[in-house]
Amino acid sequence: MNKKIVAITSSRADYSHLYWVLKLLEQDKTIDLTILSFGPHLSPEYGETWRQIKKDGFSHVKTIECLLSSDTDVGMAKSLGLAILGITDFLAELRPDLMLIIADRYEMLAPANVALTLRIPIAHIEGGDISEGAIDDAVRNALTKMSHLHFTPTAKSRQRVLAMGEEPWRVYLSGAPSLDHLVKSNIPSQDEIFQQLNLNKNSKTIVVAYHPVTMYKNSGKEQQQLFEALENRVNERDEQIVFCFPNADAGSHQIMAKAKKFCKLNHARIYTNLPPQTYWGLLKHADLMIGNSSSGIMETPSLKLPTLNIGIRQRGREQAVNIIDVEADAEKITLAIEKALSPSFRESLHDLINPYGQGDASDTIAQVLHQLEINDQLRFKKNVL
Repeated sequence: MNKKIVAITSSRADYSHLYWVLKLLEQDKTIDLTILSFGPHLSPEYGETWRQIKKDGFSHVKTIECLLSSDTDVGMAKSLGLAILGITDFLAELRPDLMLIIADRYEMLAPANVALTLRIPIAHIEGGDISEGAIDDAVRNALTKMSHLHFTPTAKSRQRVLAMGEEPWRVYLSGAPSLDHLVKSNIPSQDEIFQQLNLNKNSKTIVVAYHPVTMYKNSGKEQQQLFEALENRVNERDEQIVFCFPNADAGSHQIMAKAKKFCKLNHARIYTNLPPQTYWGLLKHADLMIGNSSSGIMETPSLKLPTLNIGIRQRGREQAVNIIDVEADAEKITLAIEKALSPSFRESLHDLINPYGQGDASDTIAQVLHQLEINDQLRFKKNVL
């Protein structure tokens, strides 16, 4: 009998990470894969990205609408409650043998809690990381302890999962699956990307991926400093800026409003969603990334792309040498941009190796899940500390 696996995705970001894992699982004749899409995926504000999953050819895609159109922490908490109600009905009917989840988004607490109460084993990707400036850090650790199988992005993150008392046979070093796009996907050329996004090849390109800082009561506390620094740049230099939409967290609407206003007045544009291949193509041919996104930490090292990590959101996360940490201060951000764009800094990244892997994570994850036996040994966890 085939294993029934349900994979959970809530947004464009985690779907991009899961894409090649899902492709390999769907090709596996011993696995019946269902993809459950919920939360921001169904929001018109965030581009209704669940449609891209269908467009990519996956056979069994289910949807649950639960995201409130809100910009507050109360809205986040209520969305979590709605997600639990909808996912409970869905999983109670499906009764999968295993649930696959990824990373650290707050909404992932909903499917994990439901799976725990319905006694459905959980496989978790990207546990063991650190991001002390966001509630994601606590979410990630909670998901780790609720899960029965772990695929970690780095050797250090594997050690952290083991230090939480997980049995070694449950914990695999896979690398970050988002990097598999560089190996398996068709990344557009510079000409294709610049034509598609209406960019000028003769101007430097700066990509901005900035999210609310959810550990602050005022999650927009740091953002004004970023926009002041960007205003200084565009007024003095021939540079083009591409904004990516923030995550669906409290404070995201503030960032969207500031970015849209900035784009109207300056040489900049904003995109609600970019397909993974387009996003990777943009990063590959950009001159600099600025923000506080995990993408800047985990993915840009593979492209040797200079990256500014602003403020506290990613504090504690393992980094490569292409990352320049800078306080959320307009003057300091301006100086850090100068350093990052200097030829000497770019040249210093020649031998850079990404600690998050080399683009083969999906093969490891798919192979482990193919061989996995769903039995009491998997279900009954022991703390080995």
